[in-house]
Amino acid sequence: MKVEYIKYIVIAIVLIIVLLAILKATKKDAGLDFNKLVEYLGGRNNIISTETNLSRFKVTLKDVTKANKEGIQKLGAKGIVEIDNQLKIILGSESKQLKKYIDEIK
Repeated sequence: MKVEYIKYIVIAIVLIIVLLAILKATKKDAGLDFNKLVEYLGGRNNIISTETNLSRFKVTLKDVTKANKEGIQKLGAKGIVEIDNQLKIILGSESKQLKKYIDEIK
C-alpha cells in the first residue's frame, strides 16, 4: 500500500511542476510588446525622455501627434493622459521595464 501512495505523490509533484512551467511560460507571453509600444509612441527618435512613478509611465515626445493612443490602449494600457508634449500612461508593473528598454535602445 505504501508503494501506491508514493506513486500518487510522485505523479502529483510532476503535475504541479508541469503546471508551474506552463503558467510561467504564459505569463512571459502576456507581457507588453515593447517594440510595438515604441512604434506607437512615434518611434525611438520621437522620444525625448521617460520617467516612471509606480504604475505610471511618463514620456516626453518631440511630436505628440505621432503617438497612436488607441494602439497603446489596445496593447494593455489602463489609461492615457496627454499634457502638452507628454503622455502619462498607466501600465502597471511593466512601466519600469519599459523605461529600462527605452533607455537601452536610445
